[in-house]
Amino acid sequence: MTAIRPSRRDVLATSAAAAAAIAAYIATIDPAVAHTPYDGDWSVVIVAHGGACDSSYRFGVQVADGLVINDGGLATVQGRVTPTGLVRVSVRAGSQSANGSGRLTGKRGGGVWRGQGANGNCGGTWIAERRE
Repeated sequence: MTAIRPSRRDVLATSAAAAAAIAAYIATIDPAVAHTPYDGDWSVVIVAHGGACDSSYRFGVQVADGLVINDGGLATVQGRVTPTGLVRVSVRAGSQSANGSGRLTGKRGGGVWRGQGANGNCGGTWIAERRE
């Protein structure tokens, strides 16, 4: 009995077809499955400790797959939470803007921010709590 050996061309064609099938399968996996421990709704309080900004604000944000997005409202919030809980965000409302950083741990978090208010520079701290 003689064994039939596939040609190198046949092996390459089969390998390419298998790779294409695997890539097609991976592309169909729902990206919503890639949740992070910080996904969900958060309430954030921003407190100004100096400068030309209002003393405090409270607003809602949502973390979805590690991305921080605003939960409605007048400000645009963009940012990211790393798998270890490190946070970096930017907030813009009209001519006012701020950048913040900090950390989330479980159901709470906090950090610092600096920004440009309508009347000049300001800065302070922020605290966050997960909404149940």
